[in-house]
Amino acid sequence: MIRTRVGYAGGTSDSPTYHNIGDQSETIQIDYDPSVISYAELLELFWNNHTPTYRSASRQYASIIHYNTEEERLLAEKSLKEQEETLGTKVYTEIVPLGTFTLAENYHQKYYLQNRKELMSEFTAMYPDFEDFLQSTAAARVNGYLGYNGTVETLNAEIDQMGLSPEAQEILLQFFRK
Repeated sequence: MIRTRVGYAGGTSDSPTYHNIGDQSETIQIDYDPSVISYAELLELFWNNHTPTYRSASRQYASIIHYNTEEERLLAEKSLKEQEETLGTKVYTEIVPLGTFTLAENYHQKYYLQNRKELMSEFTAMYPDFEDFLQSTAAARVNGYLGYNGTVETLNAEIDQMGLSPEAQEILLQFFRK
C-alpha cells in the first residue's frame, strides 16, 4: 500500500462526520501500486478480512466495495459471485461507484499508530503538518503493522525505509512479534 485514508462515501449527505454521517458509510481509501499488488488481490484481502454474510445493522457500517472504473466494477462483481459460491450463501456486500469521498476526522486517521505515543512522537517530528502525515507511506505501513497486517518477513525487509530511530524500530518489531 502506498497510503490509506479513512472517510465516508456512498451516500448523498453533505459534509459527513462520525457523529453526523447521514446516509454515508465508513470506508477506507487505498492508494496502491498495481505492479506490486493487483486490484484482484486487494479484493481477496477484503473478502478474507471480514464476514460478508450478515446484513449490517446500519448504513454506517455496511459492507461496500466502491469502484472507480468499469474494470474494477467487473472484478468486484466477479469476486462477489465467487464468494457466494464458495460460502454457499448470500453475500450482503454492495458494489457501487465511489462518488464523493470525504476524509474522516483526524483522530480516525492512522488510528493504531496515533494510539502508540512512543511511535507517534517520531512521526510528529517527521511530519509536523498533519496532511503530510496523512499522505505518508511509512505512516500507512506502520499503522498496518500495528493492526497485525503483513508478515514479520515484510516488516524486517522494509523497516529501515520507514524513517524510524533504532529504538522505535525495536518497539515496532517487538509489538508485531507478540
